[in-house]
Amino acid sequence: MSKLMLALFVSAGLGFAVPAAAQVNAPNASPSMSKDGYLQSKASADAQYKLDKDACSSLSGNAKDICVAEAKGKDSVAKAEAAAAYENTPKARESARIAHAQASYTVASEKCDGLAGNRKDVCVKEAKAALVKGKAEARVDRVTADTRMETAEKRTDARNEANALQRDAEYKLAMEKCDALAGPTKDSCLSNAKVQFGKS
Repeated sequence: MSKLMLALFVSAGLGFAVPAAAQVNAPNASPSMSKDGYLQSKASADAQYKLDKDACSSLSGNAKDICVAEAKGKDSVAKAEAAAAYENTPKARESARIAHAQASYTVASEKCDGLAGNRKDVCVKEAKAALVKGKAEARVDRVTADTRMETAEKRTDARNEANALQRDAEYKLAMEKCDALAGPTKDSCLSNAKVQFGKS
């Protein structure tokens, strides 16, 4: 990223928070935000968007376009992050990161409109490259998280299958030991084995 683009992003004072890429939760994790919290976050985002957009009304031209883009970006990021916290899935976290990349791109594109010639062309290409990179990184992190979840599920399934096979073998062993007995002792042994292994 060039110094120009960096200066554009810093001067924007954007309140976009990048969702943590390392935030990979365990499979079947519960939401980290309640439904009420999620709805409240959306309502807060709507209220903040209205305030931010109203603040743009005193501006004009490209400055107004940038201001409106920033307001929309903050709104979309806030809502996507609330959804990610509520849904607590790799896909929702990917969507939040894409919303951040898209919002940053839109603001950067508006700022590029204030430039001319090659500087504008470079600015637009850098903004597009940052968007593509942001989306790609979000996808890689989601696929990584999905793979971890799938691996954990496969490991659990394999463990459950192994436990079932081991329990079945232990049951057959217990029954075989009972065969060495006779009469009521054998009947009692067989009955106890069935109860112990849930075969009754």
